[in-house]
Amino acid sequence: MATYVILSRFSPEAFAEPKDFIKLADAVSSRIKKECKGVTWKQSFSTLGRFDVVDIVEADDPKDIERAVMIIRSHGHSITETLVATPWKEFLAAL
Repeated sequence: MATYVILSRFSPEAFAEPKDFIKLADAVSSRIKKECKGVTWKQSFSTLGRFDVVDIVEADDPKDIERAVMIIRSHGHSITETLVATPWKEFLAAL
């Protein structure tokens, strides 16, 4: 199973009040769970800086990740960047 890092930045129009984000996050999460059964969420972090959220996910099929990211973009009103992550030991062993 491949590991992916999804970096998200909220659109200024995504929500009016910070507490409104909770409803938005729940709706996006529910839709991803329903439509992207091949994606396993490992962890999510709120960050300060260029991105607002860092999600660590796993999937066998990159198309599942593509679908999840499109849900985040369209329903979560976010800009995303997705990276494939290789565990450090595996990376070194491949050199």
